[in-house]
Amino acid sequence: MKFLAVILAIVRKDVRGETRTKEILSSMSVFSVLVLLIFNVTVHVGREGWLNLGPGILWSAFVFAGTLGLNRSFAIERENQCLLGLMLAPVDRTAIYFGKLISNVLFMIAAEVLVIPLFLVFFNIGIFSELSVGELMRFIFIVLIGTIGYAAVGTIIAAVAANTNMREVLLPVLLLPLTIPLVIAAAEATRVVFLNDPAESPWAWIQILLVFATVFTTISWMTFNYVVEE
Repeated sequence: MKFLAVILAIVRKDVRGETRTKEILSSMSVFSVLVLLIFNVTVHVGREGWLNLGPGILWSAFVFAGTLGLNRSFAIERENQCLLGLMLAPVDRTAIYFGKLISNVLFMIAAEVLVIPLFLVFFNIGIFSELSVGELMRFIFIVLIGTIGYAAVGTIIAAVAANTNMREVLLPVLLLPLTIPLVIAAAEATRVVFLNDPAESPWAWIQILLVFATVFTTISWMTFNYVVEE
């Protein structure tokens, strides 16, 4: 119970701090909208083209915005030795990882809730009117699992980068190559759902997302104690 209480306390602290400053969400949202706007203005294809290209654009916005949020995840804790205070709590230090993971997932989902409607408007993709309830639930599930997987890797990499003087550069350099399989699987699964082709199924890509999220969450949980050692 103490382990869970520490996780919830970290999540509450992060959410409360973000509601006051709006620093992370504002930067993530603005960057995501900028990515969508650039693609909308510069790429000119028909509706079928947007159904094929759109998922890649959408996940590019998610990835770059998520990287901005992850960059601040542990950088904030480094200020005034806050991370040291968390490490002194009489509980397993992996509670810090899971607390930050949940916070990062929540922040990414909040940005995605803003980005997805704008994406549908910019690229004229009416998934709510053209997809069945089951397909819409698959899309939501893909976004959720992809977000968890990306945050699972990003949280542990952010903890590594926070110990260096080049964390703003080191995080994307380490994170983006590691998450290439996840981004490809998420974009392909989303594309299959958008096209709504009975001949194609997104479940093979969804299985990759599930395996990726499970494996990297487990690895991060097992290695976090070593990462945060001074």
